[in-house]
Amino acid sequence: MITISLCMIVKNEAAVLERILKPMSAIADQIVIVDTGSADETKEIARRYTDDVYEMDWRDDFSAARNLACSYARMDYWMWLDADDVIDEENAARLLDLKHSLPPSADVVMMRYLTGFDQDGNCTFSYYRERLLKTSRGFCWKGRVHEAVTPSGNILYSPIEIRHQKLGPGDPDRNLRIYETMLREGEALSPRELFYYGRELYFHKHFSEAAAVFSLFLEDPDGWRENKIDACLLLSRCHEQLGRRETAMADLTKSFVYSCPRGEVCCALGELMLGAGRLAEAVYWYEQALSSIPDETTGAFVQKDCYRFLPLIQLCVCWDRMGDKKKAFYYHRLARALKPQDPSVKANEAYFSGLKAEDSASAGASAESMFEDQTSRL
Repeated sequence: MITISLCMIVKNEAAVLERILKPMSAIADQIVIVDTGSADETKEIARRYTDDVYEMDWRDDFSAARNLACSYARMDYWMWLDADDVIDEENAARLLDLKHSLPPSADVVMMRYLTGFDQDGNCTFSYYRERLLKTSRGFCWKGRVHEAVTPSGNILYSPIEIRHQKLGPGDPDRNLRIYETMLREGEALSPRELFYYGRELYFHKHFSEAAAVFSLFLEDPDGWRENKIDACLLLSRCHEQLGRRETAMADLTKSFVYSCPRGEVCCALGELMLGAGRLAEAVYWYEQALSSIPDETTGAFVQKDCYRFLPLIQLCVCWDRMGDKKKAFYYHRLARALKPQDPSVKANEAYFSGLKAEDSASAGASAESMFEDQTSRL
């Protein structure tokens, strides 16, 4: 059986820290906490679970803090978690089983990170992260913000899921501030840092600046493929916000250089076509999204709704605008089977209920056999 050092960095996490330390205390053989300047009871809570509590002055460098925490790891593997992460009972049991079954040849274990959720708590955004790493390999974190460890060696993918569940918004300007400080100090951004700098600009609605950064990133031959696909998506959204719809469409097609069309890209193309009134083309791209299969083992950011629910709800809209109520109702029922409480589904339900009784009955009768066949495959 392997042993695990849980390595965490924290600051003012009294509201959530025990939520993750309590289940992990039954799994980890060592818990290391590096506090970067808490003014609440974070350190006191941490000391209920471990004597390995250290302090570090914060200097806008997440990798420095994480590497310090990992330097105290004494077990076979170290594992990182954030204070606002959650591991439920089922996944805690999986992690405990992993301790007993992991072959010593494993260098890195990847686990799914769930970071986006709908109103019912279902995951809508996830990706794999390096989560458990062999201590003797000397892995280290890189990047002052959006820090990461580059996996290498024998990499295993686990079904274990970690939920990122924040209670508050945090500091929305922190990451952008760090990148701007780096640039002011003359520090050259790596391709990965350039990509994430563009993301921060985009989320702050600095669309022209973000577009310039994404374009620069896409020209760099050393950029990671998955980041480049995502950069095409975000560049497209920048140009859409700037009123350049055709350029936005072209941005999305650039992603095909790196991989087969992803559901996220197909839905974005469908949205642009729908907005331009090009309904038949919108239908084509939403159908392509339905036929796409996400592969989370690539490390991609996966928006699950882009592979089922979103194209279904949008195909309902497309066919309705094209005057085919039967097909529109058919796709509505498929979407409703997935998310009956979604506000868009409820709005469409009210819309179809308001149709003339004979039209609604006809639509339902003709869609019924198609609906039963399709739902069996969802």
